[in-house]
Amino acid sequence: MFGETAPRPKFVQSEPRMSATEVLTDDEFAMRRSSTVSPMSSYCSEPGRLSGEGSPMMMSPWNQTTNSSFSKPHWSQEHNSTLHEALVGSLIRQEGHIYSLAASGDLLFTGSDSKNIRVWKNLKEHSGFKSNSGLVKTIILSDQKIFTGHQDGKIRVWKVSPKNPRVYKRAGTLPTLKDIFKSSINPSNYVEVRRHKTALWIRHSDAVSCLSLSEDKTYLYSASWDRTIKVWRISDSRCLESIHAHDDAVNSVVCGDGDVMFSGSADGTVKVWRREMRGKGLKHAAVKTLLKQEYAVTALAVGEAGSMVYCGASDGLVNCWGSGKNYAHGGVLKGHKLAVLCLAAAGTLVFSGSADKTLCVWKREGVIHTCVSVLTGHNGPLKCLAVEENRESGEKGEQDRRWVLYSGSLDKSVKIWSVSE
Repeated sequence: MFGETAPRPKFVQSEPRMSATEVLTDDEFAMRRSSTVSPMSSYCSEPGRLSGEGSPMMMSPWNQTTNSSFSKPHWSQEHNSTLHEALVGSLIRQEGHIYSLAASGDLLFTGSDSKNIRVWKNLKEHSGFKSNSGLVKTIILSDQKIFTGHQDGKIRVWKVSPKNPRVYKRAGTLPTLKDIFKSSINPSNYVEVRRHKTALWIRHSDAVSCLSLSEDKTYLYSASWDRTIKVWRISDSRCLESIHAHDDAVNSVVCGDGDVMFSGSADGTVKVWRREMRGKGLKHAAVKTLLKQEYAVTALAVGEAGSMVYCGASDGLVNCWGSGKNYAHGGVLKGHKLAVLCLAAAGTLVFSGSADKTLCVWKREGVIHTCVSVLTGHNGPLKCLAVEENRESGEKGEQDRRWVLYSGSLDKSVKIWSVSE
């Protein structure tokens, strides 16, 4: 079904690896046993570490910025269906490492450290727009709006022109200039973000690492290396709450069913939050800590209909939990030798991308997960994933569902895969 693959062990119930730096041979990797460290064991915190240093990409040799101009993009397409049955095509980018992806229908949005957002349609360049903000770390789509989170802590809002679908214009920022001005008047709106430095509580003071929409698309959640999660009401762009969620950089936030939200941090924890309406405002209460370890949590994903919660970490493992009231630990998916940097879930499939340059495809049956394929081809760490259902397979039934999977890498390329259940 898939192209160039490599064998990987099946799902094994085990605890996180004791060392994130160990290097294993293929034989040692396949025969590796469970560690004795519990996923709820105490973790080591480094108070002197700066915000964001928990990210594996901070020390990556691929984490280099470029200064290419937006006016001279260099993209090419490679079609290699003979070598990779599952590989539909590749988009090779010469203007920056790929940090973020978002897909909707036949449109693909790509963000990089060149500050450019490209729009692709049917694997051909459709449009593009440039931000004066920092590198594009995250992109999320909501109806006619596009939200982008940046390295410099800013969130940009974009809209497509009603007169020309190829033209995207900036519609504002979060928070709005009006809200910044109103808040700045009141001294009580300033909070300490680091020693001897204060900032408005409605603004992020470090990189925006992740964005997520509530199930009803009413609220936008932004996670940041400033250790907070901010909650925005999309209808009026107002910041309703700032949650001091973790003791280190928040690397991922994802919304589950209803009023549930999950967060993962470089402090090694995964937390469950529940949204509660209080008068005209709202408040998020911590429900449970799912994971507590010394390895940084780098990615989160929620399965279809909130069936499972997945967490990738710098130790190369993917933990999973059931979505019931107790969030029972479902075990660990072992498929990577280096840090897991991105996750996605679709149907009964789960996808994990890693700094080891591989993309694992897992199939879920109940709470059991099996690695059915390992997709190779990238020459750098996989930084982001996006998945969309292939509309042509929609009428074939549940068993024949096919997915279009996009993988973005620090090798400056995006690969497009066709994956079947």
